Amino acid sequence: MSTVSPPRAPREHKPRVLCVDDEVQVLEGLKDTLRRSFDVRVAASGAEGLELLRRDPESFSIVISDMRMPVMPGWAFLREVRRIAPDAARILLTGYSDVDSAARAVNDGQLFRFLTKPCGHDDLMRACAAGLGHHRVSSAERVLLEETLRGSVQALSDVLALSSPLAFGRSNRVKPVLARFADAIRMDDRWELEVAAMLAPIGAITLPDAVAEKLYAGHPLSADEETMVARLPEVTRGILGNIPRLEGVLKILDDVYLPFDAEAQERLPGTAARLLRIVFDHDVLESAGMTTQAALDTMRDRDRSYDPALLETFGRLCGAAERVGIRDITLDELRSGMVLLQDVRSVSDVLLISRGQSATPELLLRLRNFPQGYVQEPMRVDTRALMS
Repeated sequence: MSTVSPPRAPREHKPRVLCVDDEVQVLEGLKDTLRRSFDVRVAASGAEGLELLRRDPESFSIVISDMRMPVMPGWAFLREVRRIAPDAARILLTGYSDVDSAARAVNDGQLFRFLTKPCGHDDLMRACAAGLGHHRVSSAERVLLEETLRGSVQALSDVLALSSPLAFGRSNRVKPVLARFADAIRMDDRWELEVAAMLAPIGAITLPDAVAEKLYAGHPLSADEETMVARLPEVTRGILGNIPRLEGVLKILDDVYLPFDAEAQERLPGTAARLLRIVFDHDVLESAGMTTQAALDTMRDRDRSYDPALLETFGRLCGAAERVGIRDITLDELRSGMVLLQDVRSVSDVLLISRGQSATPELLLRLRNFPQGYVQEPMRVDTRALMS
C-alpha cells in the first residue's frame, strides 16, 4: 500500500472580518469564535481599526465594533467605516443600557446589525453569516451599477462626440492621458475621474457653434461669451444632477478650478479634481498652438493653480511620451482603434471630427458616408493602440 498522502485541496479563501474593542479579552474571545470560518484581524481602538481599513478597504467583508470605547465610540467608528468601506457589513456590540442608541444607529443607516453583550457563539455566527451575505450582494450591486453607469456614460459621450465634436473632442483626447497620469501616481479607484472627464463638456452643447470653436481653440472671448462659459458648470450640474451615483463625479467637476493652497490642505479639492485640471488646462494651451513644453512652462508660472508635485509628475509623463506609431494616412487606411491626432475637416474647412478621438466603427461609417474627396487627406493618427 502506498504511503504517499493524496495532495491537499487548495485552502478556500476565508472572508475577512475586523474586530475592534479596547478590551484584549473580548478580542481574544471574538477571534476564538470566528477564526474557523473567517480571516480575523483585530484592533484595540477605532483609530487603529481605521488605519487597517485604509490599507485595503475592499478586503474586509464585516467590521465588528464595541459600542463603548475611549476617544472614538463604536457608532462614530462605524460611521467612518461606512465612508471608507461602504460594502462592509457593520455590526455593533452593545450593552443593554446602550440599546436605544444602537437602534438609532441602525435606523440611520450606519449599521447592518447590533448585538447585545454578552453575545453567544451561535448568535455571533448567525449575524456574521448574514453580514457576509449582505456584503456579497452589496459588492455585486455596486460593481454592476458602476460598470453599467460607465458603459452608459461612454455611449452618451460617443453619440454627443459625433454631434458636437468640439465639445467632446477634448474629453476623448484627455482620456488616455488621464489613464497614464493615474497609473503614474498609482491611483486605484478612478471610475469617477473617468466619468468626470467624459461628462465635463456636456454643458457646452448649449453654446453656439462659433463660441464653442473659440473656446476650444483657446481664442479670446467677448464679455457676453465669457458669461455664457461661466454658466457651464451650473448647466452641467443641472443636466447630470438627476442621474444616480454621480455625486462624486459632480464634486470633482465642482472642485476642478478651486485654487491650490498648500497651507490649507483641508480646503483642497481631491486628487481627481487636481489631475483633471492639469490635463484639461494643458490641452487648452496645446489647442491654442503651444508646444507641449511651452504649455508646461506657462502652467508652472501660474500661481496657486496646480499641485506642484502633480504638475511635475505630469511634466515627466509628457517628456516620456513615445512618438512611435504616428503616421499620416488616407481615409481608406483609417482603422478602428487608431487615434486621430489632428482635427478631421472637410475640404471646405468644416470641422467633422475633433482630434483626440479613437476611431470606432461608427466614426468610420460616418466618415466613409461622405462623398469621395469631401474629407481632407492625409490625416495624422496614432497607431500604438493597434500594436499593443
